[in-house]
Amino acid sequence: MFSKRDLRKLLVPLIIEQFLAVLVGMVDVVMVAEVGEAAVSGVSLVDAINLLLIQLLAAMATGGAVVAGQLLGCRNEGRACHAANQLLLVTTVFSVMIMAISLLGNGLILRVLFGKIEADVMSNARLYFYITALSFPFLAIYNSCAALYRVMGNSRVSMETSLVMNGLNIGGNAIGVYVLRVGVAGVAVPTLISRMIAAGIMLFIIRSEKNPVHVDRQLRLGYEPDMIRQILRIGIPSGMENGMFQLGKIMVQSLVSTMGTAAIAGFAVAGNLASLEYLPGMALGMGLLTVASQCVGAKEFGQVKAYVKTFLKLNYCILAVIVVVLDLFCIPIIGIYNLSPEAASIARGLIVFHGFAMILWPPAFLLPHALRAASDVTFTMIIAVSSMWVFRIGLAYLLVKVFRFPVIGVWIAMSIDWIFRAIVFLWRLASGKWQKHGSDEQLVKKEKTES
Repeated sequence: MFSKRDLRKLLVPLIIEQFLAVLVGMVDVVMVAEVGEAAVSGVSLVDAINLLLIQLLAAMATGGAVVAGQLLGCRNEGRACHAANQLLLVTTVFSVMIMAISLLGNGLILRVLFGKIEADVMSNARLYFYITALSFPFLAIYNSCAALYRVMGNSRVSMETSLVMNGLNIGGNAIGVYVLRVGVAGVAVPTLISRMIAAGIMLFIIRSEKNPVHVDRQLRLGYEPDMIRQILRIGIPSGMENGMFQLGKIMVQSLVSTMGTAAIAGFAVAGNLASLEYLPGMALGMGLLTVASQCVGAKEFGQVKAYVKTFLKLNYCILAVIVVVLDLFCIPIIGIYNLSPEAASIARGLIVFHGFAMILWPPAFLLPHALRAASDVTFTMIIAVSSMWVFRIGLAYLLVKVFRFPVIGVWIAMSIDWIFRAIVFLWRLASGKWQKHGSDEQLVKKEKTES
């Protein structure tokens, strides 16, 4: 259903966009490092929370993207546009609720999750959390519109908007940190402003009726309970999976926070650099969701398996290059972050270990996108959540608290989690059980009834 040209048109902008997102995250940490390790630690702790909330919003966008993609696959553009309206409505309302909770519970949330941390770390964390929470509704709008463009096979639009957003962010960071010297606020405020502008751009252009999938020009989104239920039927399990996964990372971060500032800073920088290794898989996952959802809508299940193999091979090829380059140059790169010798040593060890562990990542995290595209979201949620609690969290606490492993024990537990996921998801794909979910028959029947 997709030619090589179609795949290149979809995937290349996605990879570039993901690279930009990771680059901006790295630049944030590098710039805030000028303020000191307490600032780096505060930002890294809040980023763990922000990522949890962002993943919840992304899950809602995934639900809308799968529904719209399946409808496009069965040539039902009218209902796909209805799905776009309801997706924007759901994500906007949900993001405003999350923002309100984050603003009202700022200090309480940080204290509950991370306990007693150093006063200067807590001060930086509270300020960064407060400002970035204001950006959640704008990020939700941007993500929803970007997901709809990806469903149409057009990821260039979101890439170009991302260029604008991230350019503003980096420029604002430089002014805030180096010129105005306002510390953590210098990287938080540009994040808010850039997301506001990106949301405005995407909302303006997604209204064009030239798009196969678009929202109402006057933003008369309406309220369709059936459509919303179908979006939530996919979005809620995906959100629970993503949310629990990020909650697990926060609990692990809380574990690391008990090891001292050097361990927190070293772990934060290693995680920041390791995100480069996730980059191709994250981009390919978005592409696979688009491709597989349309194949499922057209009942082309054999093509889904074929595309999974293609995407896995591509992931490994790109990953090999990134891991080799990062391992070779990790010492000078880590030097940019201004860490203490102890924190730098921790970061180096973690990066080398992570590079070897990444061989497990593609089947554990790329492959499930194909299952979600077939609405097989409950199975992926159960496996992901179970594996996280048993291995990523339970084993991590066992290694660190009982067997007194250093911070690398956290990533050893993470690797065991990846092994389990990879085995189960490969079995699920081979079994063919995911095919019984098929395309969204209820929406198709609804369209036939209306016509």
